This record gives sequence, structure tokens and C-alpha cells, in this order.
Amino acid sequence: MDGDTPDLAEIAAQHEPHGDSGARLNWLRAGVLGANDGVVSTAGVIVGVAGATTAPGAILTAGIAALVAGALSMGVGEYVSVSTQRDTEKALLDKERRELAETPELELAELAGFYRNRGLDPELAHEVAVQLSAKDALAAHAEIELQIDPDNLTSPWHAAFASTGSFFVGALLPLVAALISSPSWHVPVIVLFVVIALTLTGLLSARLGGTTPGRQVARNVAGGMLAMVVTYAIGALVGTQL
Repeated sequence: MDGDTPDLAEIAAQHEPHGDSGARLNWLRAGVLGANDGVVSTAGVIVGVAGATTAPGAILTAGIAALVAGALSMGVGEYVSVSTQRDTEKALLDKERRELAETPELELAELAGFYRNRGLDPELAHEVAVQLSAKDALAAHAEIELQIDPDNLTSPWHAAFASTGSFFVGALLPLVAALISSPSWHVPVIVLFVVIALTLTGLLSARLGGTTPGRQVARNVAGGMLAMVVTYAIGALVGTQL
């Protein structure tokens, strides 16, 4: 290729969305949020029961039930959500296939229009669209128009396992805190574990999102503490009435 001739494949790659990196970032954020939910919800249940009774058996049972129920709920919810997303992606790809088969000229002009809108001159945009369409028209349209990789659709099973696993890991922390502490120290030790865990997930969330760590950590910890105060108060109130 002549040194003055633009590399059309390189130009197209520079103007297309980077789906893989975005997908990985979304998975990481989902994992952090799952762990965060595991920490807060399980700690809230354990502290609520601890407000009503100091019986180790009741507190341990509540913690295990919260861990298992929460993890399964996260997994099922994520599976249903991502399955719906995957079905939508398949429907959009089927629609794009039909349009490419029925009106290929219009689809080529549409693809060229996307590249013009991204800053390429009309002739170059048309040539990029022609070459990409010749290689794989569906992939070219899906990536720039729909932000979908036809060969790498989101897996509902992967999402379900990731959410279940991250919630389970997060939920283990307050449960371990309850196991290693005496009944009279359940609440203080759990609070300490939760503050440390929420600080870590807050720092990781801030790093992933490119935001200020202090504010993210403060929101994270404040939300967790509020949940535990409310559940402890409810547990203490119900415990004295029953």
C-alpha cells in the first residue's frame, strides 16, 4: 500500500466503539455492586436479629439464610435481566439481517453516514463502508449502529454466576464477623468489618468510575451504616414487643 494511502481498516477501528473493554468494565462494576449488596444486606439482617436476641443460633441462622437467599436472588435476577437483554440483541440483529438482505444500498449509505458523522470526509466514509460491508456487513452495522458484537453476545449464565459469586463473597464478611465474636460483641465487630469492606468497595468503585474516592467511600459507608442502624432499631423494637 502507498504511504500516502489511508489504512481504511485502521480508520474504521479508530471510529468504532470498543465493546470488549466496555463489557469488561461493566462486569467489574457489577461484581463490585454485588459484593457491596452482599455486605450490606447480610450485615443488616444479622444486626437486626442481634438487636432482638443475643442467641448465637438465631443470629447464625439468620446470617446463613440471608447469604443463601440473597445470593440466589441476585443470580436469578441477573439471569432474567441479561436473558432479556440477549433476546433484545438477537431481535435487533435479526432485523438488521433482514434490512441488509432487502435494502443493501440503503444500508450501505446508512453505514457511510455513521462514519461521516464521526468526522470522515464523504468519499473516505463511503470507501470504509464498502470495505467493511464486503468483509462482514452485519458485524459492521451491529458494532457501530447497535453497539453489539454478533459473535460475543452477553451470556446470562456468566452474569448469574458472577453476581451470585460476588454477593456470596461480600456476604461472608459479616457472617464471619458474627462467628468470631462473642454475642455481646456481635454488633461492634460486624460494624467494623462492614466499614472496612465498604471502604474497599467504595475505593474500587471510584477507581473504576474515575471519580473522587473520598465521596464514593463516604456514600458507601454512610449507606451501609444507615441500613444497620435501621435494622438494629427494628430488631430491638420487635424483640422487646415479642
